[in-house]
Amino acid sequence: MPDVLAIVTTDVLDAAALEHFVASDENGALVTFRGIIRNHDHGSAVSSLEYSAHPEAQRFLHEACAAIASETGLRVAAAHRIGTLGIGDVALVATVAAAHRGEAFAASERLVDLIKQTVPIWKRQHLADGATEWVGL
Repeated sequence: MPDVLAIVTTDVLDAAALEHFVASDENGALVTFRGIIRNHDHGSAVSSLEYSAHPEAQRFLHEACAAIASETGLRVAAAHRIGTLGIGDVALVATVAAAHRGEAFAASERLVDLIKQTVPIWKRQHLADGATEWVGL
């Protein structure tokens, strides 16, 4: 199985480092997904998000990356930021490199979906009107 990299951190995410990890001379395509904090959700204005993680979230993230790497034979990397993030901050970086763009895009989409389905990280939205709501519980 190819190498994988999985990081859960309070630090600003470094997409270039993840891209460097997956890149190789064999690959002609590199797809990076960045999940960015937006200023709205379901018609409500959002001011910030607060991400909380299960103590073993990094293990779950690694397992998600490993599953995609095993399915595809590709190098996979993902990082998820936790803590309070503002509008425009990057919460998730997921990157995959492949010989061709089709398999890179497909693996990237599958990776992001699997992360959202299986990694125990939750967000609390802080709305502009002062209300808060949990998402992903």
